[in-house]
Amino acid sequence: MIIPSIDIQNGQAVQLRGGRHPVLVVGDPEKLAEKLSRLGDIAIVDLDAALGKGSNKDLILKLVKKYPCRVGGGIRSRELALEYLDAGARQIVIGTRATRDFLEALPRERLIAALDMDKGTIMVEGWTKATSQSIKERITELEPLVGGFLITTIEREGELAGLDMDLARDLIAVAKGARITFAGGAMGGEKGVQQIAELDRLGADVQVGTALATGALKLSEAFAAPLVSDRPDGLWPTAVCDEGGRFLGLVYSDLESLELAFSTGKGTYKSRSRGLWIKGETSGNTQRLIRADLNCERDSIRFTVAQEGRGFCHLQRRNCFDDGFGIEKLSRTIADRFKQAPEGSYTRRLFSDRGLLAAKLREEADELAKADGAKDTAFEAADVIYFALVKATREGASLYDIEQELERRSFKVQRRPGNSKPGYDSSDGGASWTSIH
Repeated sequence: MIIPSIDIQNGQAVQLRGGRHPVLVVGDPEKLAEKLSRLGDIAIVDLDAALGKGSNKDLILKLVKKYPCRVGGGIRSRELALEYLDAGARQIVIGTRATRDFLEALPRERLIAALDMDKGTIMVEGWTKATSQSIKERITELEPLVGGFLITTIEREGELAGLDMDLARDLIAVAKGARITFAGGAMGGEKGVQQIAELDRLGADVQVGTALATGALKLSEAFAAPLVSDRPDGLWPTAVCDEGGRFLGLVYSDLESLELAFSTGKGTYKSRSRGLWIKGETSGNTQRLIRADLNCERDSIRFTVAQEGRGFCHLQRRNCFDDGFGIEKLSRTIADRFKQAPEGSYTRRLFSDRGLLAAKLREEADELAKADGAKDTAFEAADVIYFALVKATREGASLYDIEQELERRSFKVQRRPGNSKPGYDSSDGGASWTSIH
């Protein structure tokens, strides 16, 4: 697969080009991240920090909290590493500080060791200092400590000359299953697509910056390189899901529909009978593309979308099988009532009376804390979820916002002790608000 790359210098997205060409200024990192994240995880590199000339930390933290990112460039303290990980970085890329002592203090599966080569020599400190260790020796040394490697061929960086495939095969074998991402030299055209596909089959990824920034490699070509199809028309089955991964329906994609979807951010597909099809153009039930993913067999795609309007199905239902289920269905019902609940209804009272809603939340949470047995606990938990969603809707937060927060927390490394706050008595095994009752 490809990992789109955004290098940041002085707050701008740029591309370095082998040290022999002027820096290519790409533009606003936030706008670029929104676009490139539609293809999956993205790589963010702080060039200023890597070169010891400043930091773009605040901007990177902002990106990390919104998009699935791996972050690298100048991470030389455990405190900064943990700050990025706790903010939601999927992985961090460690170069100069990739030592045993430094790496052992961090979660292995979240670590990528950056190995930068210039004509076979490993370079550190932002490509400014040479070492004497060979690339294979370095991989063998670090493999037990990291979940993957980022290997950059400096002399090929930004040159669009292609990857050294023989070297790539050798290094993949040495890495013993730790997934390698190759950077430097990704090219456009048929050969570039073939190299991405071949490396994917070998269990490796390609980090792409300049080829995408210059248009030498199209977004659709890069994303779809590993895909295969057994259909006579060559289309790829595409499962459309909502933000929480809940299935909405089955459609089909090709390069044309993927390119339009990635460039516009709209749910766009290839109809077997009508050709190119932008969801919602006639019905109003539009989709905003959040991201696309390949399945493990590389023969189908998943589109994660924000579905607007009545739903995905032409029968005006949430999905092509029914109208939804459980918490997601409840959240939509509450959102609809928030817009049009009649005056005098209980729902309108909850939305308009902050004190009543707060009291119900405390009451239902207390009853859940005291519940005994599965049936009673499920009943009380349902009450808490209902009132929590009413509160969230009233304040402008959606179920997706809640799920995003839970997902972000799942990546935290440092945990709070979790003790009860003053005023909450845990001695009876329940939760009594002693300051209230």
